Amino acid sequence: MTPRSRVLVLSPAFHGYWRSLERALAGRGHEVRTVRYDERGPAGRLGAKALHELPERLGASDARRRAALGRRARNAVTAHDPDVLVVVKGDAFDDDFWDLLAARRQRRVLWLYDELRRTGHTALSLALAGPVASYSPLDVEALRARGLRAEHVPLAHDPHEPVTPYPPRDEVVFVGARYPGREALLRSLADAGLPVRAHGRDWSEHPVDRARTWRLGTPGLPAGRDLARPDAYGVMAAATATLNIHGDQDGFTMRTFEACGVGAVQLVDRADVARHYEPGTEVAVFSGADEARDLARRAHTDRPWADALRRAGRARTLAEHTFDVRARSLEALWTA
Repeated sequence: MTPRSRVLVLSPAFHGYWRSLERALAGRGHEVRTVRYDERGPAGRLGAKALHELPERLGASDARRRAALGRRARNAVTAHDPDVLVVVKGDAFDDDFWDLLAARRQRRVLWLYDELRRTGHTALSLALAGPVASYSPLDVEALRARGLRAEHVPLAHDPHEPVTPYPPRDEVVFVGARYPGREALLRSLADAGLPVRAHGRDWSEHPVDRARTWRLGTPGLPAGRDLARPDAYGVMAAATATLNIHGDQDGFTMRTFEACGVGAVQLVDRADVARHYEPGTEVAVFSGADEARDLARRAHTDRPWADALRRAGRARTLAEHTFDVRARSLEALWTA
């Protein structure tokens, strides 16, 4: 184990994943503090709608927000004076933040859970961020080609996060954002007579969610509201199967590891999941709507097969794909 260090984590508040990283690093013997640099109370969230989201939709610059978040991050670094700084995403900081890190020259690592093309990172921020841990193998190759140190560190499941127990439900569920391809697949399953349900603000018919997502209509599919992580885990575990539908990512989402980690039957749309799981043994892979329908029906009718997937996927996750495992990879980056 590496020597004990005072670690400051600068992380988005996004779904509480900062807690998982904090727990894992503390479990490695470090003294860990976390600052959720974008966290807001109810009044702050309402203000963000008016001050940031609406202007962004109208094409306005978000320089004010970047300056505010950069200032908050700089203050955290100078106040805590850590031995090691772990920045999660961090693309919303202004250049002054990265200049501060260059002046301090402390050990640090940047962990990215999205492709670079979908972030606000610049050549300057990537050069000054220190080693980069990315969930995207393609981004790792590109960063290395630019002479930067980068390693592929996949996302993970946190077995210490509680799971809300739900009774078994005969339905195929999807938990996540609503995109056209995802909606088309769910509609295809529903049209074939399979019970489906989507969870998330983009799917929900609740008037508050419709206002939050700037829309009038609904997709017309059975849907629920946003779920906290314990509820999302419970819903996936209780369902006949859970869908993992990617877009144009080359990395694998957090859901890939969470679904297996809680013992769900995961139907995933990418054969290259074989990098992390054994298709047909630990997860079920589909390449189109027809295969997804066949696998969903099999999960309902062939319970021994479904139960075997649940057990094998969970065992693989707990052995290889936890935040505790990923914490070791981050340590290796900041200590080398």
